[in-house]
Amino acid sequence: ERTPASMLVQLALLAQAFTASPRLAASAVSSGRGVAPRVTMAEAVFDQEAFIAESKEMRLKYLEEQAMFALKIACENYDNAVFPNALIAGDVVITHLLDRLGYLKDGKCKVMVVDTFHLFPETMDFLREIEDHYGFKAEVFCAEGVPVGDKGAYDKKYGADLWKEDIEQYDKVCKVEPFQRGLKELNTNCMINGRTRWQGFERAWIDQFENAPIGGGLAKCNPLAYWTLEDTFDYIAKYQVPHHPLHAKGYPSIGDAKDTIPIPEDGSVKFVDFKFEGDKTAWLDYASERKGRFVGLANKDGSTKTECGIHVAGAERTFDRDLWDDSAKVMELTTEEEALKVKEKGELAAVVVYAPWCQFCQAMEEEYSKLSEEAGIPTYKFRGDEQREYVQANWNTESFPTINLVKPDGEVVKYESEDRSVKALADFVKSAA
Repeated sequence: ERTPASMLVQLALLAQAFTASPRLAASAVSSGRGVAPRVTMAEAVFDQEAFIAESKEMRLKYLEEQAMFALKIACENYDNAVFPNALIAGDVVITHLLDRLGYLKDGKCKVMVVDTFHLFPETMDFLREIEDHYGFKAEVFCAEGVPVGDKGAYDKKYGADLWKEDIEQYDKVCKVEPFQRGLKELNTNCMINGRTRWQGFERAWIDQFENAPIGGGLAKCNPLAYWTLEDTFDYIAKYQVPHHPLHAKGYPSIGDAKDTIPIPEDGSVKFVDFKFEGDKTAWLDYASERKGRFVGLANKDGSTKTECGIHVAGAERTFDRDLWDDSAKVMELTTEEEALKVKEKGELAAVVVYAPWCQFCQAMEEEYSKLSEEAGIPTYKFRGDEQREYVQANWNTESFPTINLVKPDGEVVKYESEDRSVKALADFVKSAA
């Protein structure tokens, strides 16, 4: 005989069977056996793997629609949507979605890539691969004053070991400044990126849409904000999305070669031919995607490094004010004609060619503002990032800042030292005069 408790269990199983497959459950009841054999029948009809696969497909379909909706908002409502693409798993999904929506070919979304000169060789090769596959051309940005792809020029200007000597300065030079400059030069008014809540507690509360404090407000779109890393790889497998070759060598996420390792370190987990090999939970657990990033690096306060610098608080405060905007000592030159008049005045004067987003310009702001009083000459500023060809041809400018002394005869002499203290600048004025 069945006790009331056991019958309740059977009724619960029957209800579960009706929910999963009403047709099969109904046939069981109509067989005349009633409720009693439900344990056996539940085992017969409950195909766990099939139901999991079906439910995951339903979830993926919804996430896909949601992400495409976000991208449509970004690209249809903003005329300069820009996608900084790091070529990691989430970013290749976004690239695929942008292509499906036609935004790569029609130019409604531009793709930018920051080359740190420390990436894996496979990364820039993979960029060229997806450019050919999807038919677009990315805008590549690197350290200021260095030609794209010229590692030797970078080493000469900044030093090959900058990242060892000062990781925060390295982040500014190789990541933050090129990132900010890219947004500026592409006239970005909506930035698309692949951050997700699943990536860790620093990102656990992001939403699909945010506002960054740049120039009065920059829209940010995070189309994959609510995706897990498993969702991302499921999607890559479903559509056979081109993805970074290092996933097949054990890397869940890919950054600089100098501080990125496989997870686990023995490389036993891989994503090969759109399938996982090994225990995939090592990659897919919460906050595990980026475990292999920034290995061995620490912030100046001793804390473990978990962000590259681009997405930390304050890094996006790029264009919210000009430099020397409240200085009575530094006069602004806004046109080529005004700059020419300084040369024709017949007096000694200093002119700095600058960009407000450049950290080196920002660092010298206070010292340069003292130069007029210290050296007894008029000081000027000329924003050069918006008129690059002109300042290169007329104001000795290859990088920012460039400080020039204008002699009474109109000759322009460049200050070559990296010491931008007011004393060093005043000494230069005296010696050049």
